[in-house]
Amino acid sequence: MTLVTGLDRTFQPGTDVHAQCASCFLTSAGSFTVKQSPYPQARTLDHILGEQLGANTPFRTLEFSSNSHKDNKESIHFDNVSWYGTGHVAPSMRDPRKAYRRLFGTHELQAYRNITDLVLEDARSLKRQLGHADQQKFSEYFDSIRSIEKQVDRLEQMKSELNKVKLAEPAEAHLPRGEYIRVMGDLMVVALQTGLTNVATFMIGPERWDTPYLYESLFDKPRSHHGMSHNQGKFINDLEKVDQFHMAQFAYLVEKMDRIGEANGTSLLDNTIFTYGSGLGDGATHQYSALPIIVAGSGGGKVLNGKHVNLSATSGPTPKEKGKYVNPNQGLPLANLWFTQMQALGLKADRYADSTGLVKQLLV
Repeated sequence: MTLVTGLDRTFQPGTDVHAQCASCFLTSAGSFTVKQSPYPQARTLDHILGEQLGANTPFRTLEFSSNSHKDNKESIHFDNVSWYGTGHVAPSMRDPRKAYRRLFGTHELQAYRNITDLVLEDARSLKRQLGHADQQKFSEYFDSIRSIEKQVDRLEQMKSELNKVKLAEPAEAHLPRGEYIRVMGDLMVVALQTGLTNVATFMIGPERWDTPYLYESLFDKPRSHHGMSHNQGKFINDLEKVDQFHMAQFAYLVEKMDRIGEANGTSLLDNTIFTYGSGLGDGATHQYSALPIIVAGSGGGKVLNGKHVNLSATSGPTPKEKGKYVNPNQGLPLANLWFTQMQALGLKADRYADSTGLVKQLLV
């Protein structure tokens, strides 16, 4: 993994900081360059990559989310990072059962036998013709599918029981947060592992929603992450726990990808660029500078790992304008990272969004 600090984004005045943070995270077009939208948001990186990297896969891209809230407090710009184009959202899969059915379809109709069972029968006869390594790969894949199936069943049963109880919050607020994130992440990893897709996005939490979540092992009742981030003086210890909680889920997925072997002796992680980050440098002040970014995997040996790349040009507080914090262009644009990843993955372009150049420190 590589820690990347000092990247900034351009804030376009006149629109909400949270909505722009989410919807523009993977585009960050220059201010006022997009005329048909109040946000500097256009076709996102995943769909540009999907056109080239996903031409021969069942799904050019897959969009995952662990946002289970049912309230309609905010617009779709607060809650989606993947867009086909300006104003055209790419809907994300949020329900583990529906996502499982879409990808594997083993329980669609009770009249049909479980597809996994049918494939396993063929696999058993085929395994006798395979070498030891290939037999292990078969077992690894089907064990992953079965494990996800059991996790989904457990969450469905838990939700059903919670719906029978009178709660102040919806049942989804009381589902174990980490387990929900991990099962959606497992679905994403298996989709990459099996070649269902080569490009995926996963939005962990919504922007500004006050929907409470149960962070199991941390608190005894659901809590609002947004509320904690705006009261850091009062909840700083709790907020640090939630930050560590989210990093633990990321580490879980990175380790899972690192354990999945590929045919040439590398791992799924070795052949993937897995980026984790946020469009805000600080949730309380809404600053668009000093964004926290981690890049895991080397994209098939094209990206360097194991370092800290600090791209800050200067340091100092972000100025405030009309009650909102704006990007003073202290550091390099976040789009430089996306432009660099495009190049590493073989896409040829002169620039991406408001990029000014490559992050050469990341390239082999």
